[in-house]
Amino acid sequence: MKTMSPRTRVLTGAVAAAALGAGALGAVSANASAPAAAPATAVKADTANRNLQQSTHLTVDAASKAAQAALDAAEKEHQRVAVSVVDRNGNTVVTLRGDGAGPQAYESAVKKAYTAVSWNAPTSELAKRLDRTPNLKDIPGTLFLAGGAPVQVKGAPVAGIGVAGAPSGDLDEKFAQAGAAALAK
Repeated sequence: MKTMSPRTRVLTGAVAAAALGAGALGAVSANASAPAAAPATAVKADTANRNLQQSTHLTVDAASKAAQAALDAAEKEHQRVAVSVVDRNGNTVVTLRGDGAGPQAYESAVKKAYTAVSWNAPTSELAKRLDRTPNLKDIPGTLFLAGGAPVQVKGAPVAGIGVAGAPSGDLDEKFAQAGAAALAK
């Protein structure tokens, strides 16, 4: 067998790599331009067997209406607050920070809304449970202070409204309930 010089080996390797690369590129190009396979027959879920569940969610417009109503109620009483509305799953839908609201108000409003929807109860009631179960406060994302109100449809929670920044939790909760009440109008 004849030995190749280093230069010949490098050139031969480069040509081989280029040929492999061109072949791979051609295969990818061919696959990319090939028509998609026809989808398999659609599988229909049988809702009669209770594999599916429907749930109700607030629209962004409804969440905005509730948040604005809560903020307006606070402003009428010259309170500087933040208001947050979360959906059934605790995801923030809208948060409004009123003029002059403290830096802690934003995050506190979100946590109060999350807590209210998670337990389907006003956060003032939930705060009372801390006497019996103090480790509840350790659940991430929650805040057991008055100021959160659940929004219910047929008794089930669909959203939570949290207000923070007023001098008392009672005022925060009053404004959150004004936001919830605006949805009934």
